[in-house]
Amino acid sequence: MEQTSPIRVMIVDDQPVVRSGLAAFLMVFDDLQLVGEAANGTEAVKLCETQQPDVILMDMVMPGANGAEVTRVIKQRYPHPQVIGLTSFKDEALVQQAMQAGAISYLLKNVTADELASAIRAAHAGRSTLAPEATAALVQAASHPPAPGFDLTVREKEVLALMVEGLSNPEIAERLIVSRSTIKFHVSSILSKLGATSRAEAAALAVQHHLVT
Repeated sequence: MEQTSPIRVMIVDDQPVVRSGLAAFLMVFDDLQLVGEAANGTEAVKLCETQQPDVILMDMVMPGANGAEVTRVIKQRYPHPQVIGLTSFKDEALVQQAMQAGAISYLLKNVTADELASAIRAAHAGRSTLAPEATAALVQAASHPPAPGFDLTVREKEVLALMVEGLSNPEIAERLIVSRSTIKFHVSSILSKLGATSRAEAAALAVQHHLVT
């Protein structure tokens, strides 16, 4: 069955020049339509609700919540969009985090326009496209399963430590001098990464596996 309407694509990257470059890539192809650009995770989640993209090009390394964390939240709230992880870094941990968070594909930013377009079409059809570096990282992960909490960020560990202390979201936000919505975002990501169903279970796992000091 032929694609009758353009594939709706959203770009998430904290660098304006990268967003512009990716947007220029998309304009070359009639079957791809740019429907939104986000500079961070909070913007990305909001845009998903209003723009309903089919495919998201997700930068893996951003200030604040990284691409894997944003991917995890988006996939929990909006199952439809397929996420393609994009990065300049050949980092095994990044690949593992992205794929475990729900990304369907993982590419380096040095891909050509045609390669990117092919990956977007494949993702929309439910097929994965992996850079060779990503494939190697996933093979490594399969042979050496990570310990619980391996993919927690430094900030998430800070939040988790305060959860262990019994602080509420507003109290954690005040302690770390950030917004309550940011803490809510981190707590959601922590629970997901630990496979915990509650704050209490997350705190217990943190103590059991020595995830916080």
